[in-house]
Amino acid sequence: METDTERARRRFNRVKRETLRRGKRIAKRGKRGFFSILFSRSGLIGVMLLAQLILFLLLTFWLQSYTSKYFLISGAIGGFVVLCIINSRSDSTSKITWLFLILLMPLFGIAFYVYTQTDIGHRRLKRRAAKIIGETKNSIPQDPRDLDALSRAGSDISGLVSYMNKTGCYPVYRNEGADYLPSGEAFFRSLLDDLSKARRFIFLEFFIIDEGFMWGQVLKILEEKVKAGVEVRVLYDGTCEFARLPSGYPEYLRSLGIQCKVFSPIYPFVSTKYNYRDHRKIVVIDGVTGFTGGANLADEYINRIHPYGRWKDAAIRLRGRSVKSLTLLFLQMWHADDGEIFIGDLLKGEDARVNLIEGGFVIPFGDNPMDEEKVAENLYIDMISRADRYVWVMTPYLILDGELESALEFAADRGVDVRIICPSHSDKYLIHALARNTYRQLIHAGVRVFEWQPGFVHAKVMVSDSEKAIVGSINFDYRSLYHHFECGVYCYRTPCIEEIERDFEAAFQDCVEFTEDRLHRVSLFERGCGAVLKVLSPLL
Repeated sequence: METDTERARRRFNRVKRETLRRGKRIAKRGKRGFFSILFSRSGLIGVMLLAQLILFLLLTFWLQSYTSKYFLISGAIGGFVVLCIINSRSDSTSKITWLFLILLMPLFGIAFYVYTQTDIGHRRLKRRAAKIIGETKNSIPQDPRDLDALSRAGSDISGLVSYMNKTGCYPVYRNEGADYLPSGEAFFRSLLDDLSKARRFIFLEFFIIDEGFMWGQVLKILEEKVKAGVEVRVLYDGTCEFARLPSGYPEYLRSLGIQCKVFSPIYPFVSTKYNYRDHRKIVVIDGVTGFTGGANLADEYINRIHPYGRWKDAAIRLRGRSVKSLTLLFLQMWHADDGEIFIGDLLKGEDARVNLIEGGFVIPFGDNPMDEEKVAENLYIDMISRADRYVWVMTPYLILDGELESALEFAADRGVDVRIICPSHSDKYLIHALARNTYRQLIHAGVRVFEWQPGFVHAKVMVSDSEKAIVGSINFDYRSLYHHFECGVYCYRTPCIEEIERDFEAAFQDCVEFTEDRLHRVSLFERGCGAVLKVLSPLL
């Protein structure tokens, strides 16, 4: 007799065969085709440029009597929209981008601006997420004992801690355990070990989940834990349904006893695959062990496959009370689809400290596209601005706004050793061309830029002066800093900072530094792409 689980597996396999051909396999081959255009801003911009060209030709050759009326109307509307853009709270780089688009295609540029500002596909999500975040802002009160310890330590980050507590529910904790994991393989080994010890609940939140060895090993443990009575929840971003997993995958996981949700499924033109994505990577086990970082649950992250050479990633493992913050971040996203959050005792009852208090302080934090504070960017800029000796960065993408670029250049001008490690092999050619365009200004200011030769750097790590570090999911690009839900851990004088420094020093050995001479060797086509994309960078 066939069991319910066997029937579910058979049904899922049938759905998988039908959907992977369109999604997963196409994405891996890099042939995104027509369906990808429907979901991307770049496709929409291309359509509007073509429409603007057609309109221009019509007005020039066949509709000359309407030309003056067109310029009069588009000029009046364009002037009003330009005033709105200039007086908006957007950053200066974004304003320049919109002004350029309106200059290039007045009517359709205005329409595109209105489309993005009304944000039809995400208004409900933004409203519900903002409601939940507001309601839970004080769910984890700041422990005054931790503040006293920070004060006794002679800290220079007291003002930053006040900002973090005012901005969101991001308390500082005396460190009870923070382990730096310098690769996807190290993260995977630690994850499997901790998952096998779960007794109460397991929460997983990832941008990408893909079938293969890594996810297969995790899923095997999750199935065993469900049978043992452990509550398991899995949340992944809607882009997985387009490029990685079939649409019936949540039903398959539920048939195994695993609660599953897809964050913000994608619909053509209404929502894009670029904005308001859940880019976070969070694991919470029993409320006392947690992970975050750059690695997703797919085989390239542990070098089982090599689409762009060797993969370099990083993560951080937390133990103790600080995991409550990761738990809350997960619950906020889990309930973003219904707007009603239930916390229960998930933040209570696990306040016991781990046996070894290692010293230092940690601040787990989140960032979201509804927050005008731009928490992640402010933390990056604060660390750069406070640096006395050095500040080192690893990032897969380098698309900077004016504020972040100025902070890096000013630090270099002050004599700080500013270094940035980027990949030599990128998963996005045009984004890589834009990054190399950014190298030029940074190098002229004294910033040292390196490319990691073995392959693709996906780690998102910053370390400064042997006492501060940030490890998380946040790239140095517009998507992470302005358009995505992100998370990370701010470390202050924690022992794991030594491990982070050693990881950077090892990575530098496999890097080639970009100099003026090497910049001149970049192809003319790549330089041209980078120059053109520079003005469109906030939309990429």
